[in-house]
Amino acid sequence: MEVLRTPDERFAGLPGWPYVPHYVDQVVEGAGTLRRHYVDEGPRDAAVTALCLHGQPTWSYLYRKMLPVFTAAGVRVVAPDFFGFGRSDKPADDAWYTFDRHRDAMLGFIERLDLRNVMLVCQDWGGLIGLTLPMAAPQRFTRLLVMNTGLGTGTVTEGFLKWRAYANSQPDLAVGKLMKRGCPMLTDAEAAAYDAPFPDVRHKAGVRAFPNLVPDREDAPGAALSRDAGRFWSERWTGESFMAIGMQDPVLGEVPMRALARRIRGCPPPMEVADGGHFVQEWGEPIARAALAHFKLA
Repeated sequence: MEVLRTPDERFAGLPGWPYVPHYVDQVVEGAGTLRRHYVDEGPRDAAVTALCLHGQPTWSYLYRKMLPVFTAAGVRVVAPDFFGFGRSDKPADDAWYTFDRHRDAMLGFIERLDLRNVMLVCQDWGGLIGLTLPMAAPQRFTRLLVMNTGLGTGTVTEGFLKWRAYANSQPDLAVGKLMKRGCPMLTDAEAAAYDAPFPDVRHKAGVRAFPNLVPDREDAPGAALSRDAGRFWSERWTGESFMAIGMQDPVLGEVPMRALARRIRGCPPPMEVADGGHFVQEWGEPIARAALAHFKLA
């Protein structure tokens, strides 16, 4: 199978992104050895590690406004790119991408780096995958910062179906333009940074695949696993939680997020980001500060 790797020069001089890339090779079923990119900032012996998981069609660049807040508080930040996104390798076959492959590979990444005392920071697909991880390794996770996401239990909304239909109509999705529509304060250079991983349509297999991987029926791949995760969060989660909601999100905004909050044992009332959209990390600095204060890490 063809595996693509975005040239390094596409990531040169991105605004607000001075971070040195790190890589780890992972053997992944159906693709052989793939190289995953991740950011690793802050002290390696920090008491807490923030594992920041992005969604579709973004990459770890989405966390550039939260990352320095975390590191200033002495938190280690590990922000990987899913395969198919960012600086990670990109299998060119849309059909290669599955819920289980992404989840298994992310669990393998966590084990490879031996991450402990983890604060899971997640949004969009970072949550669809990320919220299923702690039940597989509960000893590694102690905190949750969750934003504009959900559990893929097999039920989807009309708003999501409209988004999926639009995404399926755009095989060469204009990622930077999409981000600027959702985050109007982005500069042209910042919007271009979201386009950086995708030199052409061949590099966008992961972007195309993700909307169709959301479990949309009870027997869809990942649905039973996500229902198990829901039971974990409501019955067995013993860590601390913090939720922030981008209130302008038309798909994963206030109603589904408050429903998710009710599933998470001990989740306090959410922080409402009144002008925040789906990609609420672009409003992320005050979210990061509020979460650190809640966790008594600042």
